[in-house]
Amino acid sequence: MKVLLIGSGGREHSLAWALAKSQKLTKLYAAPGNAGIAAHAELTDLDVSDHAAVITFCRDKQIEFVVVGPEAPLVAGLVDDLEAAGIKAFGPSKAAAQLEGSKAFTKAVCDEASIPTAGYGRFDNAADALDYVRTKGAPIVIKADGLAAGKGVVVAMTLADAEDAVSDCFDGSFGAAGSEVVIEEFLEGEEASFFVLSDGINALPLATAQDHKRAFDGDEGPNTGGMGAYSPAPVLTDALVAEVMRSIIEPTIETLSKRGTPFKGVLYAGLMITSDGPKLIEYNTRFGDPECQVLMMRLKSDLLELMIASADGTLDQSRADWHDDVALTVVMAAKGYPGAYKKGTEIKGLNAISADEAEVFHAGTKSDGDKILANGGRVLNVTALGISVKDAQEAAYKAVSKIDWPEGFCRSDIGWRAVAREN
Repeated sequence: MKVLLIGSGGREHSLAWALAKSQKLTKLYAAPGNAGIAAHAELTDLDVSDHAAVITFCRDKQIEFVVVGPEAPLVAGLVDDLEAAGIKAFGPSKAAAQLEGSKAFTKAVCDEASIPTAGYGRFDNAADALDYVRTKGAPIVIKADGLAAGKGVVVAMTLADAEDAVSDCFDGSFGAAGSEVVIEEFLEGEEASFFVLSDGINALPLATAQDHKRAFDGDEGPNTGGMGAYSPAPVLTDALVAEVMRSIIEPTIETLSKRGTPFKGVLYAGLMITSDGPKLIEYNTRFGDPECQVLMMRLKSDLLELMIASADGTLDQSRADWHDDVALTVVMAAKGYPGAYKKGTEIKGLNAISADEAEVFHAGTKSDGDKILANGGRVLNVTALGISVKDAQEAAYKAVSKIDWPEGFCRSDIGWRAVAREN
């Protein structure tokens, strides 16, 4: 089977790495890919926002299956257009992808299905939003309704921060994504990520993970797209997983099916484990980044077969098997991220890391002859396995120490909660 992978980040590199192991795969293309993905796929500079061009490319190359990695093409309806052209694809329809494309949409689904989530208000103007914030007080969470590249959420610990976040949304800091705002109560607890595959009716649980959103050690500093992750997440016990399936995942899939917009693809639930049980923080309609990297390291099953079952509606006949080892990934980012950062700096030392030690998934890189250059904010995902979180952590940071990139930085404590729990 010839497959086209859409995307260029660390998530897509780990997907390419996993897809390349499939017995079903004969040829993998990636659009646009990155310097790391080039080891597994033929890269093409196809404009993925031009759906007609993607369809033409698939026909020219006789591609039978398209895997859509990032959220923007899903929300834009790429899967709908591919399937209308007779090309099978992995990912939700434009309508179902609104679970990620609109915070207000997800809250409406939660209301309809009685899914436990944070109390909230939704607003289309700054005056009413500010009144709500001043009535509720801080801490409080401000979310731009639409896609904002992971930067549209502010956990405001003071009233002043909350007011600034509301103003940023309505002043256009997040473009059209901030034209409507969802304001939520602040939930106390421990965050975790839970993933399932869905074929519109059936849900196949995948694995758990825990991300580290803050830029600096000790969960300090600004929110980012994610500075590291590990899997499995001990906070999500078997009993909690069963509760999440029963109270959050299954009602969501059932509600979307009843609406006539069945969800196919991977459903990523961002959870807060509170004293009242698990509550939904948000949905993403694609694999998390960097959670995907640790999931792919642990997955024993054929990823391509699972994705095809999701598209075909046959997940009830599938199972996902996992390595018992813990996987942990450390994100290396350009200094300044998540603010302004410099591109084009050279990264050395990658060849010093063997596959037995760790996998280095490229997130924001490009090739320049024999050189690897940084080409984004989050640049590398150094990912290792171990029999415990502590072992995986030590292996990942040993590999990090071999990378010569003065213009980069990383957190030094990825997995700290789980390591403390182990100790």
